[in-house]
Amino acid sequence: MILLHKLNNCEILINAELIESVESSPDTVINLVTGNRFIVRESKEDVEMKVIEYKKKVYSERRILNPIEGFEKK
Repeated sequence: MILLHKLNNCEILINAELIESVESSPDTVINLVTGNRFIVRESKEDVEMKVIEYKKKVYSERRILNPIEGFEKK
């Protein structure tokens, strides 16, 4: 989830995995795959950086499982 601000300065958490597109015309509009749209105060570049930071954090903590680990050949 990334923290953004609506135009009325109300905070909103948006699931970064559901973002389909971000438009800048002149307000920043976030379109989700669910069909929901949010107009936020942050610029398109700020939203992009927040999504990148979110994904870095999530995927760096993820353990990669080795399917061969613990396998004994008989």
